[in-house]
Amino acid sequence: MIDDLPPLRAVIATHGIAARKALGQNFLLDLNLTARIARAAGDLSACDVLEVGPGPGGLTRGLLAEGARHVLAIEKDARCLPALDEIAARYPGRLTVISGDALAVDPLAHLTPPIRVVSNLPYNVGTELLVRWLTPSDWPPFWTSLTLMFQREVAERIVAKPGSKAYGRLAILAQWRAEARIVLDLPPAAFTPPPKVSSSVVHLSALPAPRYPARAETLSRVVAAGFNQRRKMLRASLRGVAPAIEDHLIAAGIAPTDRAEQVSLEAFCALARLIDGDAGDGKADDGRRRITGPG
Repeated sequence: MIDDLPPLRAVIATHGIAARKALGQNFLLDLNLTARIARAAGDLSACDVLEVGPGPGGLTRGLLAEGARHVLAIEKDARCLPALDEIAARYPGRLTVISGDALAVDPLAHLTPPIRVVSNLPYNVGTELLVRWLTPSDWPPFWTSLTLMFQREVAERIVAKPGSKAYGRLAILAQWRAEARIVLDLPPAAFTPPPKVSSSVVHLSALPAPRYPARAETLSRVVAAGFNQRRKMLRASLRGVAPAIEDHLIAAGIAPTDRAEQVSLEAFCALARLIDGDAGDGKADDGRRRITGPG
């Protein structure tokens, strides 16, 4: 036991918090595992932590027991709030709970940098939240690291390398601006109720600047066009992106007959720069302006 609060099964029974599929809930009840996830986020003693979807508070307790300076938990399910209030009473002044939808709440008014995000994300909003955190209007972002649990398939897409079936837009977005690695795998049996798939925890550390220069909007447009028709050769799938696309592909070191899954992040960035140069703006906006909000 990591603290003197009741076991999570007892908390769930006391407050009547049966997991709801509509909310993407699968509760992780083993407090030793939640403590391991908290440790995977690194030293939390000098950080504020944003947690989305704490549920009955298993990971919340792990974060606080591992020394997080302050935790902001955003929970949509009102049934979980009394359980989270009990945790807040056990750790006075270190836990703030907001009742609301993480897609609609601006957490920055309640957080002091440096900020780490650590969450067992609800399955139904996990990827959308990750994309938001990876694509703010300015870089560096409000967070220094993300330690997030996903379905195993999503985790593999985040860390995928060129040439693999999992490689796509999510890998490009994550690896352009962050170091990404899988730090923990969890079987379905670790959760209540058990999901149909395995889960993995991914740790992403924000880079001070993007790995290769490119304008974010252009890179996103090129990558989306390439992977939306991933079976097509790039000279076909990117035909509508820019005039003389074959010349740009060749100049970027990409064979026009290649498909998107064969192209490295560096080559995609080179292609984006060439397209911008052809458009006449010559910009390679790599998003180094200071962040003012969550994007």
